[in-house]
Amino acid sequence: MDITGQDLIRACSAIGAGLAVIAGIGPGIGQGIAAGHGAAAVGRNPGARGQIMSTMLLGQAVAETTGLYGLLVAMLLLFVKPLG
Repeated sequence: MDITGQDLIRACSAIGAGLAVIAGIGPGIGQGIAAGHGAAAVGRNPGARGQIMSTMLLGQAVAETTGLYGLLVAMLLLFVKPLG
């Protein structure tokens, strides 16, 4: 089996893209925990629903950026040609 430098770079790019997409696991778990705690807080104090929801959604938006950066890195590794 003869593996050229181009093939090795493409294989490593595919592996790196797969690892970068794994970065979406953390934000998913964090957003689920935030939504659960937000729902519990609204259940305890329905009058503060607006403040709780806006704070929770802002926190989820900030947490989602990590997953989006991982997706961006994966797309760059897969579709940008490193060898010209």
